Amino acid sequence: MTFTLCTEKPQPGVPEQVATRLAFFIAGLGMATWAPLVPFAKTRIDIDDASLGLLLLCIGVGSIMAMPLTGLLTGKFGCRRVILLAAIALCIDLPLLVLMDSTLGMALALLFFGAAIGMVDVAMNIQAVVVERASGRAMMSGFHGFFSVGGIAGAGGVSALLWLGLGALQATLCAVVVILILLFIASKNLLRESGGDKEGPMFVLPRGWVMFIGLLCFIMFLAEGSMLDWSALFLTTMRGMDHNQAGLGYALFSIAMTLGRLNGDRIVNAMGRYRVLLLGSLCAAFGLVLAIAVGNVAASLAGFMLVGLGASNVVPILFTAAGNQRVMPANLAIASVTTVGYTGILAGPALIGFIAQISSLTFAFACVAASLLIVTASAKAITR
Repeated sequence: MTFTLCTEKPQPGVPEQVATRLAFFIAGLGMATWAPLVPFAKTRIDIDDASLGLLLLCIGVGSIMAMPLTGLLTGKFGCRRVILLAAIALCIDLPLLVLMDSTLGMALALLFFGAAIGMVDVAMNIQAVVVERASGRAMMSGFHGFFSVGGIAGAGGVSALLWLGLGALQATLCAVVVILILLFIASKNLLRESGGDKEGPMFVLPRGWVMFIGLLCFIMFLAEGSMLDWSALFLTTMRGMDHNQAGLGYALFSIAMTLGRLNGDRIVNAMGRYRVLLLGSLCAAFGLVLAIAVGNVAASLAGFMLVGLGASNVVPILFTAAGNQRVMPANLAIASVTTVGYTGILAGPALIGFIAQISSLTFAFACVAASLLIVTASAKAITR
């Protein structure tokens, strides 16, 4: 049996491509709006760092609960309804993240926040596969690039508003207004059909080829998570960098990844998915090796930039592969791959911490570099 994502005509064109970019931007903006609000939440609830860490897990739990079901929902109701519903839920929840003044209330708000982000994430990637396939050329990297730009706009914009003297609630409401305006602009060109199985099961366990793609996504998200959670600590403890400057490592990683994704479609169209997947994962692995092998700050910062540049277009290619496989319906496959991959961000930092505890952070980064070579070795099979 052959599964297709979209059988409706006319095929998606430029308006749908623009709407997809806006959906990715909205997701990045909505997620990053939370980042500047974390210190306010910690002070308001009056909890220590350990309790805050546990509380933040609610975001990941909410996402993982929602992601598998989103594949079914897009099959039944189309990408448009799911994206609109989840984005509106996100807009309702964002102010609650500023208003909740109890641990339980914040936990529920973060759980809801994670679920909304997870739903948008899966639905927009399903739409992206449909739109990319209809275009006949690589577009997934550019879509993911808009997520990165949205993240920069969200964190930077809210931080700027706070710096200008607005309260946390006022700054958050400004972000909500922007999301609603962009959602209104995008709504008419979001796909009303995803071509998924409307009578499919509630959840399908990933199997075979889909599970393998999911595991490769897990590795890539593990690498991204290692930069987010451990790069600053590596720079301070292993390279003697000042604590006030240690965030530069992740900042350079993020900038390199954003630039790589915004130019990724041209690169993929020129070089082909096989070479980009091969060289990209190899570049990311080399970046980690450079960071841990050369004992100075400049080399580590350059290595983190190479990780971002190399990894930038690997996940988009893996999502395209998930959408084009024939083992599972594409909407369920993308939901499964997203869920398996996302656990890399959740479990990855803890796994790296465990390895660092019994050995060293340098050895933990070396393990991540070695795992990236699994992606390199799989490039031919993934893009055949």
